[in-house]
Amino acid sequence: MDIQENIINKVAQSGLVTLDPAAFYPQGERVVYDIKDNLYMELILREKDFREFVKAHDWSQYTGKNVAVTCTADAIVPAWAYMLIANKLAPYANDVVFGDENVLETVLFEKAIAKADLEQYRDQRIVLKGCGDIPVPTSAYVELTKKLTPIAKSLMFGEPCSTVPIYKRKD
Repeated sequence: MDIQENIINKVAQSGLVTLDPAAFYPQGERVVYDIKDNLYMELILREKDFREFVKAHDWSQYTGKNVAVTCTADAIVPAWAYMLIANKLAPYANDVVFGDENVLETVLFEKAIAKADLEQYRDQRIVLKGCGDIPVPTSAYVELTKKLTPIAKSLMFGEPCSTVPIYKRKD
């Protein structure tokens, strides 16, 4: 039995460029601020009590954190309540969004992708890496696809050894 001595790495010779969306993972701790804790019996927002809490609370504990502001109770919370919280968080937090953890991740990834210079991928055959240690929201793949389609020669999803074609420019 002959043993082949030259192993050829066809993936390396393919000219594919792998882009890992996890590279856009925004740093910073994620925190959810739930207004339900400020509601009377988790049902009613009492304006006077709420304003006193907002005034007295130590908002500096959110320094450098990414904060999602939400209400998980089945209560009607006026928009101004979220605005007061955002106003107090803004000087300290990296970012403040309205919504849950998923909304926070979506917004953070979208902002990071918006800042990215993707010109280095012009006319390249790109594979958007499909799995990794950091969970990447589907919205990040959609955003990257939207931004890369006009500049890439082709766009694929997965791993270089097993890709799903998404787009190929007709030259």
